[in-house]
Amino acid sequence: MWPGEQSPAGGPEQPNPYKEPPAPWNAPTVTSGPPAGGPPGREPGGGRTKLVAIGAAAAVVLAAAVTGVALLGWDNDDRAAGPGPAASSASASVADDPRSGDSGPAPTVAGWTVVANPDHGIAFDVPASWAPQSRDWVTYVAEDDDPDEKPLVAMKAPAVLQEEWCASDGDRGGSVDHTPLASAGTRGNNGARSTEDVARTDSAAWVYGAYTQPDRDKVSTGPVTSFTTASGIRGSIATSRSSGVAKKDKCDVDGKATTFAFETADGDFASWSFFGAAGVDDEVPETTVREILATVREYTPSDS
Repeated sequence: MWPGEQSPAGGPEQPNPYKEPPAPWNAPTVTSGPPAGGPPGREPGGGRTKLVAIGAAAAVVLAAAVTGVALLGWDNDDRAAGPGPAASSASASVADDPRSGDSGPAPTVAGWTVVANPDHGIAFDVPASWAPQSRDWVTYVAEDDDPDEKPLVAMKAPAVLQEEWCASDGDRGGSVDHTPLASAGTRGNNGARSTEDVARTDSAAWVYGAYTQPDRDKVSTGPVTSFTTASGIRGSIATSRSSGVAKKDKCDVDGKATTFAFETADGDFASWSFFGAAGVDDEVPETTVREILATVREYTPSDS
């Protein structure tokens, strides 16, 4: 297990590796600089933290009780500090607790798989080749040089396509890290100013955090337009892309992200986001992204 990890089987919780917990995962996108200080055993700026996926027993705060691992990126410093990759499976979390007692809604597309976020009552469908994570699984991006890994943007209960799409030992330290082809998930956007702002800011944050760091000027965002899902949810959508990502490692590729932001029935802001590799043979087509987005809907979670 990595530092701060809790056994999926319910073993004792280990000390939280963060001096201060990161910002709530459903807060507005963070654009300020990283806070001072850092977790013990990690030097600031020591890794290439592009994506981090964790499972949280208290999902409102990312580091409240970590039950997952650095699965989706190249966080080699955290890996070096831990005992090794033997206990590092996200699939174990899914198998043990796919929805933590919530049966969730049925898919609206035949042959697809439903992905549900019971905390916000949001669901969407993905093709069968995608792998939904557990309801407590959080994926977020942070600044590479932020020792506290304060999230720039996050998504809850995501689905992942080809979790081990690219494998690389970027620092030649003997530990192979895997990069997914694409991910999609939902979040709350408490305190956001508008759906247009969420769509524009979150899509750009995903591309910057996952693909272009430290170069913000390599991210471009298209116009914000309106979109209505098949269930009648009307909101704002924006797509961001990168161009000219430095190829320092074989897994370094350009990326793209689409965010659809809307107002829920309760009057809160929420959003669905997709991000994935761009300009590669396996790139998820825009038609597929829109087909997945069209299935976004609200539902009433149950405890059954």
